[in-house]
Amino acid sequence: MSTVTTAAGKAKALTTGRRLRWPHHLLIAAALLVLLSLVRLIDDANDVTSSGTVGATLRLAVPIFLAGLGGLWAERSGVINIGLEGMMILGTWSGAWAGYQWGPWAGVAAGIAGGALGGLLHAVATVSFGVDHIVSGVAINILGLGLTQFLAGLIFDTGAAKALGGGPRQSPPVDPISTLTLPVLSGGEIFGWRSPDWLGSVERHHWFLASDLAGVLRGLTSGMSLLTLVALLLVPLTFFVLWRTAFGLRIRSCGEDPYAAESLGVPVYRMKYLAVTISGAFSGLAGAFLVTVAAPLYQDGQTGGRGFIGLAAMIFGNWRPGGLAAGSLLFGYTDAMNVRGGGQAVHALLLFVTVLLVAVAIWQLVRGNRMRPLVTTDVERRAVRNAFVGGALSVVFAAALLAWFLSSDVVPGELVSFTPHLTTLLVLALASQRLRMPAANGIQYRRGESR
Repeated sequence: MSTVTTAAGKAKALTTGRRLRWPHHLLIAAALLVLLSLVRLIDDANDVTSSGTVGATLRLAVPIFLAGLGGLWAERSGVINIGLEGMMILGTWSGAWAGYQWGPWAGVAAGIAGGALGGLLHAVATVSFGVDHIVSGVAINILGLGLTQFLAGLIFDTGAAKALGGGPRQSPPVDPISTLTLPVLSGGEIFGWRSPDWLGSVERHHWFLASDLAGVLRGLTSGMSLLTLVALLLVPLTFFVLWRTAFGLRIRSCGEDPYAAESLGVPVYRMKYLAVTISGAFSGLAGAFLVTVAAPLYQDGQTGGRGFIGLAAMIFGNWRPGGLAAGSLLFGYTDAMNVRGGGQAVHALLLFVTVLLVAVAIWQLVRGNRMRPLVTTDVERRAVRNAFVGGALSVVFAAALLAWFLSSDVVPGELVSFTPHLTTLLVLALASQRLRMPAANGIQYRRGESR
């Protein structure tokens, strides 16, 4: 092995670190649950791990995840898609329009179709006409908002729709999608027999760890929408399609090097069109989720920026479905804290984040000390310096949060409502050093041209 190859491998190891496997992720999840249980006991904030909070987290995280999944498909093919918000808006209107007439599943299908049309429009602009990806995405956001407001006033504010409760800013009510409750454990019904709610009884005792685990499991197995279950299954399905099939390999090759893909016979234009249309379909599904599960009707401004938060979750997840799901759950959880627990629950999270920052600081400092004897290049010196700076900043923020926790009992309501957005900024700032976007993401590709 050459010296250059050895140096490159060492630099990569220093800057990126060891890749975590599934057992590591499970251990991290278990440690976080133990820490949440301790925080709950210390601050007497039972909503931190309650089944209601877990259920609300799922309902709030799924539309973020679906929008982010749309962004993942587009950007893996090399097309930046910041039009996710506009495609979601198209999905909410289309889903409500079909849902109140023909049922919620018809609304889901129409929402997917509405979002896919937005994705197709983005593909035509960026792939065929070479429009700047950012400009096209912004245009679709504006178009989606303006078009749905016009159509809502035109269709929902007249005739039978108005008689059913529609108006210029909302649709008639849509029947919600049915839910599932697991029998025996969560009090579900099977063959007409109502089983005991064993998990609920354990949760109500507020025991250390046992009640927290019961609350999490009950939130996952009680009152789950069928569409939520579909969204959860999309995580392994997307990973399988993109990383284990020839079709997924072609999609990803277009995002890494479309000219090399073209030289190997990959129809780059077709792959990009398919990926961006699928991206719009997932965003439309996120909009349909809002009108068939979260709130059973279309309302003006219903998406609330979830398309942009989904984009942030995708970046946090390093353009991979597992990381995207984790980021979506994080944003959904902080939003659920705002809805369920308010200032008391968010106050408990101050201590939780303090402990996490201390752990990050220790890890960064130990990592910097271990890397220091191996430093030989500027890249390695920069990695060591970043590790020490990151550790020092984590200590400063941890001290500030601990002082805030000890000097207060409740977080003010104004800050509680800002918590999800603050989480978005902090997560992106802390994760930025380990991100790797597709190499050809945003590049304007032209068939037959040189690089």
